[in-house]
Amino acid sequence: MKVELRNLSKKYEGNPLYTLENINLNIEDKDFCVMLGPSGCGKTTLLRMIAGLNSITKGDLVFDEKRANDLPPKDRDIAMVFQSYALYPHMNVYKNMGFGLKMKKAKKDVIDQRVKDVAEILNITHLLYKKPSEISGGQRQRVALGRAIVRKPKLFLMDEPLSNLDAKLRETMRTEIVKIHKALESTTIYVTHDQVEAMTMATKIVLMNDQKIQQVGTPNDLYENPENLFVANFIGNPTINQYKGTLEGESFVNESKTIKIKLSKSEIETIKSQNSKWIYLCVRSESIKISKSKTDTEVLVIHVESLGKEKEIKGFIDDSSNISVTVANTSDIVADQKINVTFEKYFLFDGESQKRIR
Repeated sequence: MKVELRNLSKKYEGNPLYTLENINLNIEDKDFCVMLGPSGCGKTTLLRMIAGLNSITKGDLVFDEKRANDLPPKDRDIAMVFQSYALYPHMNVYKNMGFGLKMKKAKKDVIDQRVKDVAEILNITHLLYKKPSEISGGQRQRVALGRAIVRKPKLFLMDEPLSNLDAKLRETMRTEIVKIHKALESTTIYVTHDQVEAMTMATKIVLMNDQKIQQVGTPNDLYENPENLFVANFIGNPTINQYKGTLEGESFVNESKTIKIKLSKSEIETIKSQNSKWIYLCVRSESIKISKSKTDTEVLVIHVESLGKEKEIKGFIDDSSNISVTVANTSDIVADQKINVTFEKYFLFDGESQKRIR
């Protein structure tokens, strides 16, 4: 199913302001689209509007070129997986998984075959005759997924389905969900505030903040080419290094004068043409390299975190400027040592609009 949102807006009764306004988005057939953003940014409201659980104030919701604003949820050919699992406690796993088909008056042998086939895919065949209270959180989440899959919908909607699981199980389930998505060749819209889930699962990320879409693109697009300061800060672990400064001559210089980076002619021309009073320079930890030159930026190492395959150096450039640097696990840098660094790749953002300076 192809999903289009055309100027979609939502305003609750009694509230003069729109919760969401003029949201435009295209989700292609077979996309795994992740709506990512902090709590309260509007991503769950948007998902519920697509599901038909929230009404649409204005704009159009289009499924495969057909307007779906007034289509009841049961007629939308969707299946939803909730954060809370939402299993029926009095029914066993088999009945929970087959309930949707039973409501559609599917034949018993069809229900039986589909439930058993999906249970095998999810490795929960041995749980079919247990109640939800008798199985673990991870197994319950598999049942909730199974209940959605047996219906063979054109569109899967998932609202933070892994947030109640422990870290190791989340990692396993991420792989399982992507594998199922590819096998079913369906369209999936997945809501999360966890950037790791978004970066590892999505074919398309919709990053939201303040009830607006900040950027749409592949995980690599958002990481390598952030459109604004929010995107740069939200995507990436550790958080991108950020320094506020101004253009002095041909260089970016931070407020405390401890960082000085020569800019290209085109960057200087753009900054001048935009009349940027101040600039944010952002640089990923892996784009900072250790230097042997004493004229390069000096860093006092505070702590070195060993992460197995690499090390994370945490330090200070000055009293107000922190820095994170990713180095190989063979590095012999230790705490309280002074090192020099250079910035190989960076992003510039206008201080007022916070948009990317290209």
